[in-house]
Amino acid sequence: MTTLKVHNIETAPEGSKALLEDSLKTNGMIPGLHGVLAGAPKTLEAYQTLHKLFTESSFNKEELTVVWQTINVEHACHYCVPAHTAIAKMMKVDDAITEALRNETPLEDAKLEALRTFTLQVTRNRGHVTPEELQAFYDAGYGEQQVLEIILGLSQKVISNYTNHIANTAVDAPFQEFAWEKK
Repeated sequence: MTTLKVHNIETAPEGSKALLEDSLKTNGMIPGLHGVLAGAPKTLEAYQTLHKLFTESSFNKEELTVVWQTINVEHACHYCVPAHTAIAKMMKVDDAITEALRNETPLEDAKLEALRTFTLQVTRNRGHVTPEELQAFYDAGYGEQQVLEIILGLSQKVISNYTNHIANTAVDAPFQEFAWEKK
């Protein structure tokens, strides 16, 4: 049961109506998360803006998926893990990557595994990483820009994951086949 109101275009505060119309146009539906975030127009705007900015970062589709899902799984987000599984499928990300992320198993690709590991370290330790952890990330081929872009992705995911925990947002029908629970 949802504990925060899920808005539609008619019930949303005025400042959220156009944002929800954009969600509908972009997604063919208003995702439940967007409906919940609509209760605070600036929060919905921030989430959508962070999403756009993160997708325009230096990360490719596999790397975006690694950052998103690593954070979603660590935060045990019942809504975002299935949603990003569907998004990864739409982006044609290898199912083996998605399954490893969902199951918290190492990725076969060493560079992607370094990204997963560092993202997890940043998330778990709230940005407190050791010089050795940072160097391992750099040694894998990443740089300062990607460190900061992980923080951008984490900012987006904190908004969605925490909102979904509080709201107990129902998983949207198109994502239900990818339902997930933390092991």
